[in-house]
Amino acid sequence: MNHRTQNILYHLLPVVFWLLAAGGIVLWAISNHQSAIINYIPALLALISTALIHRIPRHTSAVEPCFQMALLLGIAAYWLPSVLLLILPLWGYLIYRHLFDLRAFISTLIGLATVAIWIAVGTVLSLFTFHFSLTNNLLAWIPTGAILLAWLGSTIARQTLRER
Repeated sequence: MNHRTQNILYHLLPVVFWLLAAGGIVLWAISNHQSAIINYIPALLALISTALIHRIPRHTSAVEPCFQMALLLGIAAYWLPSVLLLILPLWGYLIYRHLFDLRAFISTLIGLATVAIWIAVGTVLSLFTFHFSLTNNLLAWIPTGAILLAWLGSTIARQTLRER
């Protein structure tokens, strides 16, 4: 592959992945009459938490990003409880990059506990209702999965086609 083709693909492939995700989400929303913004909040929070973990520099501590990831995924779990399962592949990614240690694990648990405490307080004070079930609102996985797959595809394409 010559330099010009590599440069074109470097800029074009991420756009294609994001347009495919956006088109799929729009078609899904139109066909199922799903216009609720609630289905897109977990997708946005999962994308932000994944980007936080991906941007940790080498040879640094992952404690603060793990806490932030757990907070964001804990908040997203209010609308899509099964999004908490994303913590496992993110931990796997940190293990792969040699950034995961006991402190990062504990900071993740503290982040989840922080959200759980606030949800418990909000439920006791009748500010909102919360019913934890892993099968709750599974249709929100369609935009979440599309956005995460677009991010993953564009990241892999950019790292593969990066000039060396």
